[in-house]
This record gives sequence, structure tokens and C-alpha cells, in this order.
Amino acid sequence: WETALIELETLAFPNGRPLRLGVVSDTHVPDRAQELHPGLIASLEAAQVDLILHSGDISTPAVLEALAQVAPVRAVRGNRDFAFLGKLPLVRAFQIGPRKLVLMHGHGGWLRYLLDKVEYIRHGYRLERYHDLLMETLPQADGVIFGHTHFVENVWKGGKLLFNAGSASMGSPVHPLPSFGVLSVAHDGQMQAEVVALTGLRREGRKWVEL
Repeated sequence: WETALIELETLAFPNGRPLRLGVVSDTHVPDRAQELHPGLIASLEAAQVDLILHSGDISTPAVLEALAQVAPVRAVRGNRDFAFLGKLPLVRAFQIGPRKLVLMHGHGGWLRYLLDKVEYIRHGYRLERYHDLLMETLPQADGVIFGHTHFVENVWKGGKLLFNAGSASMGSPVHPLPSFGVLSVAHDGQMQAEVVALTGLRREGRKWVEL
């Protein structure tokens, strides 16, 4: 994609307080889970998010409809989002006060995706494989919100926040519980990101069962 084609949306601060973004990714409904984690909606409500960002692998429009009951939703297309071809972009950008944020899935297109599959099988997960894509998609951005890997990342590199809240339907070998994120952006540009684990249930096949 061309940086010039990425539309920049300005988000307003609510009632003079920091903007709280709920970050959801890799819900994989119904291809890997029959439904959203039963605790996700309530947890987003408890976090009092003003807007929800979904960073791809949504799989079905019903997911976005459910999330929209909590707060307005912005989403991008992941490598499994065939239902959203022509309906969702691969990349979105947001201006929040002095900060620019990029939302993307992180697979980078089919060739990169297939090559990464081979590397993952051979060497496992490494953030460095995604570094150039995350840093260069919108170079002037202050933060990149991404998904795809199911591995949690909340790090600063080169003055840029790289934030992956993990999968809301499955964990990773490092963070075994599904999770979502909350990113707070203040008027002065201060950004605080946290990952919230979804507890109490695990998947057996595509069904959620109690631990």
C-alpha cells in the first residue's frame, strides 16, 4: 500500500479527559471459536473504552456488531477476513491530539505472509521479522497497533510504540490466556498501553469451557 493512500481520521477527546481505546485482535469467529470469549464484552465495558480498534482476523461481521454495542468500532482487514474484501482497508491512521497512530493487522500481504509462515515453522516467533513493516508503513506515526501473531507486544522502539494486545480468542506459548488491550491517549500526548487477560475460560476445539 502507498502511505499517501492511508486516510487519516481525527479523533476527539471525550469531555476533556484522555481518550480510552479498546484494542481487540484475532477474534477468529467462527473459524477458531464459535463465539467471542464470554468475558470480552463485559471487560470492555468495565474498562470504559470510548472507541474500539480491531486489528484484523475478525472473520465475521457479527463480531464488529457485538463490539459496537460497547463503543464505536474501527477495524482493518486481516489475512482471514475474506468477508471484508473491499469493505475494510488494510491500514487506518488516526490523529489524537499531537499523536498519530496506525492500525494494521501486520501480515503485510500474501507473499510476506507465506514467507513468514515458513520462518515461523523453522524459527518460531520473533518481533524483528515484522519490524520494517511496522516502522515504515507510516513513518511519522507515534504508535502502531497490530495483531496477526497472537503474541503480546507493548514496547517502544525508535520512539514509536508497538502494541499488540494478543488474540482475544487464543493465547500464545508466552501468554497462554486470550487478551485485549486498553490504550489511553492524553491531551499532551502521553500514551499508556496495557494488556488485559481474559480469564476463567479456555477453548476446547471451538467451544469455551470453564477452567
